[in-house]
Amino acid sequence: MKPRDLAELIRLPAALTVPGDSLAGAAAADWPLGRRTWALPLASACLYWAGMALNDYADRDLDRHERPERPIPSGRVRPDEALAIATGLTGAGLAIAGAAGGKRALRVAAPLAATVWAYDLLAKPTAAGPPCMAAARGLDVLLGAGERWRDAAGPAAAVATHTVAVTGLSRGEVHGSSPAVGKLAVAGTAAAATAAAASRSGRKPLSRVAAGILSATYATVVGRHQLDASRTPDAPTVRRATGTGVRGVILLQSALAARSGALGTAAAILAAGPAARIAAKVVSPT
Repeated sequence: MKPRDLAELIRLPAALTVPGDSLAGAAAADWPLGRRTWALPLASACLYWAGMALNDYADRDLDRHERPERPIPSGRVRPDEALAIATGLTGAGLAIAGAAGGKRALRVAAPLAATVWAYDLLAKPTAAGPPCMAAARGLDVLLGAGERWRDAAGPAAAVATHTVAVTGLSRGEVHGSSPAVGKLAVAGTAAAATAAAASRSGRKPLSRVAAGILSATYATVVGRHQLDASRTPDAPTVRRATGTGVRGVILLQSALAARSGALGTAAAILAAGPAARIAAKVVSPT
């Protein structure tokens, strides 16, 4: 297996969309894990990469017909290699979470890992697929909150809503979707943006303004492509909307961090956006 093959298998650049989950959750909960919080994005990235490798392992027969260029059907990666990589990355993600947050972090990281595996091996082709993926991203937000899960429930719900919209629409990447699915995606994006823009008591006006601007930008960037998919739900249009949605969560995470008053964290999350767009031109995030 060559490095490029591994990068394609785990959708390497797509992990740039993950760190903002736990950071937004930590900001909402007032950083209960302190400096150790900054290790959690790496744990999240490992679990995300594990899910990508497991996705291709589970889809290897389907991909022979629909996406023969992917690493496994093209013969560049063996199925047992993909499964071993998924297992190893899952173990690494749990180990990092445990080292950073102890039992508090593992109480979320373990269900998160289980949800990732359940999605890829069981739920993905069923109606439970999008909600299962949404649960994984919601748990990823809660990972940063220590045991102050209630404080991070709002950001977790916003990211989960975004994920349902993107995952539901992504099912039409190969054969196209329907106008109704596109409209539901637009509605999900609007709901997530509204939640991110909602001000919290005691926060500075600058934080509320930043959250409002970032939320509006998120809704415009992601919603515009989803609206296109609702009007023309063919496969190329749906793929563009899905790719934009995958990267667009960075704007949502940044808005959620700003909403919690963590403007520095919001800026750090936002900085991943340009890198994700450039990297997506090299390795597909979907």
